[in-house]
Parts: sequence; C-alpha cells; structure tokens
Amino acid sequence: MNANTDPTPGSAAMKGPPAPEHGGSRPAGRLRAPAGAAPPSWRRSPLRRITPWLFLAGPLALLITFTYVPVASMVSYSFTDWDGVSPDRNAVGVDNYVQIFTRPELFRVFLVSGYYLAASVVQIAVALYFATVLSFDLRFRNLFKGILFFPYLINGVAIGFVFLYFFQDGGTLDSVLSWLGVTTDHAWLGDPASANMSLAGVSVWRFTGLNFVLFLGAIQSIPGELYEAAQLDGASKWQQFRHIIAPSIKPVLSLSVILAISGSLSVFEIPYIMTGGATGTSTFVIQTVKLAFQFNKTGLASAAAVVLLLIILLITWIQRRLVPDDKVDLV
Repeated sequence: MNANTDPTPGSAAMKGPPAPEHGGSRPAGRLRAPAGAAPPSWRRSPLRRITPWLFLAGPLALLITFTYVPVASMVSYSFTDWDGVSPDRNAVGVDNYVQIFTRPELFRVFLVSGYYLAASVVQIAVALYFATVLSFDLRFRNLFKGILFFPYLINGVAIGFVFLYFFQDGGTLDSVLSWLGVTTDHAWLGDPASANMSLAGVSVWRFTGLNFVLFLGAIQSIPGELYEAAQLDGASKWQQFRHIIAPSIKPVLSLSVILAISGSLSVFEIPYIMTGGATGTSTFVIQTVKLAFQFNKTGLASAAAVVLLLIILLITWIQRRLVPDDKVDLV
C-alpha cells in the first residue's frame, strides 16, 4: 500500500479538512460566541426592568390626578379665605383651623357621629352572627345571603327617599304599629334624638350586607378539616366560633372596625336626603358641604375636610397599633 494513503493515526487523512488560513472566513453555521461570554438573557434586558412601570403608568397617573392632586389643592385652600368663585385667594394662615376648634357650632357636629358609631357596633355584631350561622349547612342559606346583601346594592339616594316615607307622620312605620295595636303620634324625624336614632338604624340596614360578605368570605376560607376535628373532639358551636372562627377572621374584623369608624365620621347621603341636616342631624360632612356651597367659605370647608382626614388617619393608626394584624396559621 502506498505510504501517502496509509491511514495511520498521524496521517493527514485522519485530520479532516485543513484549517482556514489567517484571514479566512468561517462558515456562517459555525459562528460561536466568544469564550466566557454569557448568552443574552431576558432577565437582564432593560426592557424587562421598565415593563412593570409601563403597566403601572396608567393607574398611577389616575391616582395622582384624581387623589393626590385634589388633596394637595384642598390643603392649600385651607390656608386661604377663598370663596370658591373669585380668583382672589388671601392667605390667612391657620385661622380656619382655629375657627374649627374654637367655634362650638362647627365642632359639635362630631357628637352626631356617636349615633352612627353605636349603629356600626350593632351592624358588625349582626353581620358576624349571620355570617357564622350561614357558613354552616342550612336550608335556604343562599336565599338568606341574598336578602342580607341586597340592601347594600341599592343606591343611597333611593334608600333615603324610601325611608323618608317610612318615617314620616302616618307613614309606613306608623301604619305597621297601628296594625300591631300600638298608636303613636310621635314625629320620628322631628327631634334630634329620635331622628338620629332613625337615621342610624337606616345605616345598619344598608351596610350590614357589606360586613356580612366580608365575614362570610373569611369564614368560608377556613379548612373544613378543622371543623371535623373539632366535632370529633366534642366542641360545641360556640367553642368552634371562639377557637377556630374568631382567630381566623381577626384581620377582616380589624378592617371592618376601621371602615365603621371612618364611615361614622363621614356620613352624608342618608341624613342629607332625609333631613338635610335639620333637627340636629347635621354631620361633619354635611356641614362642610354647606360651608363650601351655601356660605361660599371654601377655605374654611377645606380646613374642615383636612381635620376630618387627619382624625380618620389618627384613629386608623391607633387601631392598627392596638390590634396589629398577626399572621394566623390554623393548619
């Protein structure tokens, strides 16, 4: 055999095609990244870093435009004597805030919130009771759920007009009482005590459904195995509520308390529609609206709104400090 064709291990026949000379071109299909260079990753892409902000741009723009800018404007108005119409705005410093805390007729309306705060306690208790009962297997429970939640779906203005006829002299309430053999000529909206109690009762009827849904969702999220284990141990319904339900709904209960307090301080729709703030039923918000649009004291009304905002934030902070949201682990 010819030595030139002998396929020995060191022969050129076993080495394959010769390497390209210096300056030659490598085939396109064999291009390789430089040694040690990492392949491009989507995680390191600049576009990936800005993508979340692109999705947040719209909501943030709406939040700033319709929340933070109006609040900042309200704070600036509170230090002026602006009437809401003229372009003149004279700075008065903290005079508006001094008037709010020194004029009894301006700060006394907070006492009316006590009726709604007491009503909030009733509404939370009623909502918690029905949420607990209807979370167990009960006939027609879906019907009862709908009945309890339905009032919250009705517009507040419509509710105000309905109960205005309900409480008027010779209205629905007096007719029902006469059927029961109770005769009364009491004007339910005629004096401050009965008027505020009547209005607070309307708020209980309307907002119980909201708390009911919150509590029901929290209770239904509890694993069913816990109830089965409790029943095997002989636990009663009260013991199940105390040791299983109550700890699990603590965050939702804390939220309901915050909503109840803030709602009690900022009641507007129902008393404004039914009484217009007459007979001692004026709330802080009704008074603020009248200051701004009836007496053209937008600066003083803005100061009142700022005070209400600070009071709600302060109460919320205190409540969160006293009752922190601890993580509940029931499994």
